[in-house]
Amino acid sequence: MSETQKAPDRRNFVTKVASIVVGGLISVVAPVAGLLTFLDPLRRKSDTRGLVRITSLASLPENGEPRKFPVLDTLVDAWNKTENVPVGSVYVQKTGPDTVRVLNSVCPHLGCSVGYRATTQGYFCPCHKSAFAIDGSIADPKSPSPRAMDELTAEVRDGEVWVRFQNFRKGSPDKIAV
Repeated sequence: MSETQKAPDRRNFVTKVASIVVGGLISVVAPVAGLLTFLDPLRRKSDTRGLVRITSLASLPENGEPRKFPVLDTLVDAWNKTENVPVGSVYVQKTGPDTVRVLNSVCPHLGCSVGYRATTQGYFCPCHKSAFAIDGSIADPKSPSPRAMDELTAEVRDGEVWVRFQNFRKGSPDKIAV
C-alpha cells in the first residue's frame, strides 16, 4: 500500500473519535436525565402536614357538648396531589368564647373509633370498653386504655377552627406521633 492511501484514514480518525464521544455522551446523558426525572419524588422532602380547617366556631354548641367532624386534607403522594381526602375524624368542644378542645376520635388502646355519649357526658370505646371523661381523660380506672384520648393542637382564626391533625401510636402509655 502506498503512503497516499493511509492518509485519508488518519484524517478521518478525528472525525471518528468525535462521533464516538458525542454518541457516547448522548447515550449516557439521556438515560441519566430520564432516571433523575423518574426518581424526583424520592428526592423531595416529605410534606409535613399543617393546620386543617375543620368547622366554624358558630357551628359548635355553646353548652360545651362535643361534635364529631371529619378531617379532610390534601395528600401529596409522588406525582399525585389529591384534595379533600378523609384522613380521620375529631371531636371539637367549645371551651370558651374563642377557645376549643380537639380530641382525636381514635381510642389510644387499639385504634377503635370512640363515640360520645351525651347521657354520661363522656366518650366510650365499644371495642374494649374504655371510658373517657368529656375532657378526654380516663374516666374508669379499670379502662384498658394506656392513656387519655389524644388532644390535638387547635387554633381559632376568624371564627374558624383549625387543627393540626395527626395520629399517635396505639397501645403505648406515651403519646408518640406516627
